[in-house]
Amino acid sequence: MGKLKNIPLKTFRRYLLYCGLKHIRTKGGHEIWSAKNLTRPVVLQTHVDPIPEFIIKNNLRTIQKTEEHLLKFLDER
Repeated sequence: MGKLKNIPLKTFRRYLLYCGLKHIRTKGGHEIWSAKNLTRPVVLQTHVDPIPEFIIKNNLRTIQKTEEHLLKFLDER
């Protein structure tokens, strides 16, 4: 496994789908993703590509996943 770094928007979208999130809507350059077990939605800026590491870490906290889980997903692809 590697180290967490900036990830392309397309790849992170695939990861969110893999984790069971659904794309709810896009409004004003922001994508809203959610799942039943989340207390708040994940918001991605569509004009920021690749996604910076700090945004990835914040979103991982929101969806209650670890960096290791994401890195394992990336290694499998």
